[in-house]
Amino acid sequence: MNYQGVIIEESLENKDILKDVKILETKVEEVVEEHKTPWIKQWTLHTVEIPENQVTGVAEKISKALDSKHNWYADFKNDTHHYIIFRDKVFYIDRKSKEQYDEAKRYGISLGIPEYQVDFAPDDKIWER
Repeated sequence: MNYQGVIIEESLENKDILKDVKILETKVEEVVEEHKTPWIKQWTLHTVEIPENQVTGVAEKISKALDSKHNWYADFKNDTHHYIIFRDKVFYIDRKSKEQYDEAKRYGISLGIPEYQVDFAPDDKIWER
């Protein structure tokens, strides 16, 4: 089963990774104080789909492509598993495991990502268009 999620274009140092995913939808949001990203003016959110047989490689590439100066993450999931990707660290989570989600959330918070942005949960819906 394919994976779906969101990649924020401004989070990428190397945008070439966007060629490796199918972009289903793109939405631009103006940055507000709550985003905690005052160094940019907008977020370009790409809803993406990644084939299951390519997802591990894409996750690794994203972990190396994310901004090295600021802490970001990308994530995508299917019905059973969830990839949560930080710079140089990839969490592969069983969607039934609260403990695995808690570990990824703690890691994100330790990087300074606002808690509300890493509020992963086992019952989160798959991104829908």
